[in-house]
Amino acid sequence: MNRQIRGLGVMLMVLFAALFVQVNYLQIFSADRLNSHPANTRAIVRDFARPRGVIQTSDGVVLARSVEVDDEFERQREYPEGALFAHVTGYLSFAFGAEGIERTYNDELVGRDQETEITKLSDLLVKRELTGDVTLTISKKLQQVASEQLGERKGAVVALNPRTGAVLAMADYPSYDPNRLAGHSQSEVRAAWEELNADPDKPLLSRAFRERYPPGSSFKVVTAASALASGAASIANPVYPTLTALPLPNSGGQTLANFGGGSCGGNLPEALRVSCNTAFAQLGMDMGAEKLAGGAGEFGFREEPPIDLPFAAASNFPEAGAFDRDLPGLAKSAIGQQDVSATPLQMALVAAAIANDGKIMKPHLLSEIRNDEGEVTETYRPEEWKQAVSSSVAQQVKDMMVGVVERGTGTVARLPGIQVAGKTGTAQTGLETNHVWFISFAPANDPQIAVAVMLENLPTASEATGGGLAAPIARAVIQAALAG
Repeated sequence: MNRQIRGLGVMLMVLFAALFVQVNYLQIFSADRLNSHPANTRAIVRDFARPRGVIQTSDGVVLARSVEVDDEFERQREYPEGALFAHVTGYLSFAFGAEGIERTYNDELVGRDQETEITKLSDLLVKRELTGDVTLTISKKLQQVASEQLGERKGAVVALNPRTGAVLAMADYPSYDPNRLAGHSQSEVRAAWEELNADPDKPLLSRAFRERYPPGSSFKVVTAASALASGAASIANPVYPTLTALPLPNSGGQTLANFGGGSCGGNLPEALRVSCNTAFAQLGMDMGAEKLAGGAGEFGFREEPPIDLPFAAASNFPEAGAFDRDLPGLAKSAIGQQDVSATPLQMALVAAAIANDGKIMKPHLLSEIRNDEGEVTETYRPEEWKQAVSSSVAQQVKDMMVGVVERGTGTVARLPGIQVAGKTGTAQTGLETNHVWFISFAPANDPQIAVAVMLENLPTASEATGGGLAAPIARAVIQAALAG
């Protein structure tokens, strides 16, 4: 009997110890992961009826506010600009939690970050419902221009200040009306949710920072910078032969052709100016997988960009080992095809790195937070994320990108009196459609804005190129930004 009691005691102690370990693991090690999980709506349900500050643009336009209503929740969240900023503000939903800035800065909007600060004697005597107003770096003016330029073409535009990382515009098409998900009629909210999720165009998905696409020739900026940084090439050498198509080794006779069947070659600036596939494919193989994959990593590929929006997608360039027996794959990857994929945000960061002497600043939407008495409680301070390349390499690539716009594939992006640097891209999808890109910054000698434009799944045609369709959008956004 005593042996059985001891055995039972030992078993209970083991179970208690396991329970103790599991509880501590959940509370200490897994707390952040569980709290930030998209399925966890507990914090939002807790805060749904609390007073909540506004979200506004840098030019003072209110994007989200709470108004009093006559129901059990007392307050209704409104989004006056509707679909224009939906993927930025997100929504506050009782049934589906929060998205976007509403999620990232939830504690600040409901004043929870101020609860430990007692600023007045009256705060000790009367419990005050605190709120915080969040001001963003984005402007309605530029967002409107970007959205109008996209029109009803699927795609995204991202504009950044390359010196600070501030997001100046982030437009998507298609988008959605966040008011439909913030309502108090749960049957209507669920019906809207089901409708939006059933839409094959995926309006809830931000193409700007959550969807990845093959970047095509816009990736040649990374290839060129990596070649210069690693010593695999210089401005003058090598000089690539003029070819229409490049035979690919170990491929059973495959060749890699230039766009439209054209012939090209020359040194690195000439190859970038005309976006020469054969030259860059050969450059990728000459560099080798370690240098090219390493260079892509220096620009932020394979890492989630540290933007203050939830669940940003990491862009992809395969690890060097993926090319051990795949030289043709390395050639295709050097021109932004095969398994290379990037978000428009990532390609805007590539342009911003070249504009900013090789430094990539952390992208951010927060400008400042003020409490309900108008006092600034937080101001964003720019931070460096990566040094992608040296200042000297960045300057060389900048000069080459200026050549693309002045006398190459990106001439549509030229602006009178302003020197624009850019790179076109046209990525084949294998489905008789192309994704077209343009990445750019201006003024080239004193960059104030970097822009990435991506248009998705356009029918294959000679005019469906980055230079023909994406560059005009970038030009309009740059012109509006510099005029303002």
